[in-house]
Amino acid sequence: MNTPSSPRGTLYLVPTPLDFGCIPDDQPAASIDLLLPGDTLAVSARLSHWIAENAKSARAFLKRVGTVCPLSSPLQAQQIVELPRQMHKKGDHDPRTDEARTRAMLAPLLSGQDMGLISEAGMPAIADPGSSIVRAAHSLGVEVQPLTGPVSLMLALAASGLHGQDFAFVGYVPQEPAQRSRRLKELEAHALRTGQTQILIETPYRNAALLQSLLQCLQPTTRLAVSCGLGLPQQRTRSATQATWQSGKLAATLPMDLPAVFLIGR
Repeated sequence: MNTPSSPRGTLYLVPTPLDFGCIPDDQPAASIDLLLPGDTLAVSARLSHWIAENAKSARAFLKRVGTVCPLSSPLQAQQIVELPRQMHKKGDHDPRTDEARTRAMLAPLLSGQDMGLISEAGMPAIADPGSSIVRAAHSLGVEVQPLTGPVSLMLALAASGLHGQDFAFVGYVPQEPAQRSRRLKELEAHALRTGQTQILIETPYRNAALLQSLLQCLQPTTRLAVSCGLGLPQQRTRSATQATWQSGKLAATLPMDLPAVFLIGR
């Protein structure tokens, strides 16, 4: 039986490159040491217990790590537990998330094994599932250490020219056009009233529809920034008032089929 003095492992929050799912099969991915710092790669290489958004993408990440840092365990020996599918669809930020099930995933930590929490791209638990795992780790008295790596929301905010000291990530907006327009106008009103930058995302195949809705809903002087393909060679960020966007020239320079972050502000 574990006691408070028993050795426990550390839960590492492992960021991954933002190029997942964006590279054509006939093109090689960039060497991972160009995308992640050495310390993050070294910790990733020595871990053999993982909680992942997707086991297949976690193995693909570890394969890339292994090209620059030898893995402590072969890919076939890596212990990877997938987060339940409902966490992907509904998120796991609600405190009522099944804590018993979540704690069970962390069993190796209680026997002294370090573990990694990983999403498909970017930082786990930020615009991705994983927060329930982090909460459970804290409840168990486990050390939680985030590693350095890309977070698309922060990269987009830094590149936007919008208020970087007061901002909110609001996630996805409704898909239904009338509801989406209503929500976008609410976000704009809040941004203009308070100065708080509003950050939202969409799945790539709906990026163009969201941009069109933004251009239809926002006032001419409201500022809109869009970052596409962050972390990729073709990444682009454009930031201007709605009136400037209306010309269509800015949108034409963006790779809208890639993951994007949208920001509204003044």
